[in-house]
Amino acid sequence: MNEAQILDALRASLWAGVWIASPLLLTALVVGVIVGLLQALTSVQELTLTFVPKLIAMLIAFLLCSSFAARLLLALFDNRILPLIAGA
Repeated sequence: MNEAQILDALRASLWAGVWIASPLLLTALVVGVIVGLLQALTSVQELTLTFVPKLIAMLIAFLLCSSFAARLLLALFDNRILPLIAGA
């Protein structure tokens, strides 16, 4: 196992992390902007009003995207990591 293979596996792992985190981060961003606009329009500055909708939306996004994340991690492990371990 040489440096190029290690860096390739690391790059693939980092991209997998980006793909796994992006639906949750985008959900939090969209819900945060919508709730922020609603708070600005109604002049209601309640702290729980920003936290609870984000939490619920992120839980729903996590449940919807967990199979995608599991398939992505399994493919990464099968295609990149196991061949490196077996080749070492």
